[in-house]
Amino acid sequence: MAGQAVLLMIVTAVVIPVLNATVKYLGGRYPVAELQWLRYAGHFLFMLVVFLPRYRWALFRTRRPDLQAARSVLFCASSLIMFYALEHTPLATATAIGFTAPLMVTALAPLLLREKVGPVRLCAVVVGFVGALIVVRPGYSPLHWSAALIFLSAMTSALTQILSRKLSGQDPSATSSTYMVLLGFVLSSIPVPFVWVPPADLRDAVLFLALGTLGGVGHYCLVRAFEVAPAPFVAPFIYLQIFGAAVLSWLAFGQLPDLWTWVGSAVIIASGIVVLLRERRRGSTVAAQATGDD
Repeated sequence: MAGQAVLLMIVTAVVIPVLNATVKYLGGRYPVAELQWLRYAGHFLFMLVVFLPRYRWALFRTRRPDLQAARSVLFCASSLIMFYALEHTPLATATAIGFTAPLMVTALAPLLLREKVGPVRLCAVVVGFVGALIVVRPGYSPLHWSAALIFLSAMTSALTQILSRKLSGQDPSATSSTYMVLLGFVLSSIPVPFVWVPPADLRDAVLFLALGTLGGVGHYCLVRAFEVAPAPFVAPFIYLQIFGAAVLSWLAFGQLPDLWTWVGSAVIIASGIVVLLRERRRGSTVAAQATGDD
């Protein structure tokens, strides 16, 4: 199962950066709201094709519709903000800053999840944000408000992850995965009739269709990887997306990350892995105490 999980994470590390690269490529010629709808329409359709034949209408049965709705709205906001920011930010840079979201989850855990966060994890969070500042380099980098948008997207993503933790064990993963995009699809559909721009050529039409498929495949592979292998084993492979984004940024846009972007990314990755290892150790300690083991 470990090999399958790694393969799924490698697919995710390719598919999600390709999705963001497609948005960045189309963003200068089509409204962001239109791209957002295409991403959600295809993703929602993908979830229905994958899960509806197995679960039928029980797929939409939830114990916590309030949390599911809130999480869907936050996820929609996070992706919309990121789509806007991608027009003005190198792909690898945006991806690296976006990975401050797990650090934000740890920072907010005592307040929103009533979890105790020790000094090691807190130090890792601080160091991780220093890494993000190295990537952005305020005052020295041409990045402007777009960097602030990415941090805002990371914050909404962190809140989404916190709600996902609260929903853990409440609903089946298929239900949560479907609700993740359900309300976002409804909300993103509202402005589409007013902003719709038809694809200019066949290539753009293909990319339109690809947006939702990429989002659906990437999200499904990510969720599936955590189902077939333990989370502490799978989670570090998430950071492969940074390298996938760097390669695509160079191939598609000729934007090769500079030295400081790599340094900052390495700091963020190291901090995130420290947090994951400490959470794994904490989980093992809690389990041992619960079973009476030494």
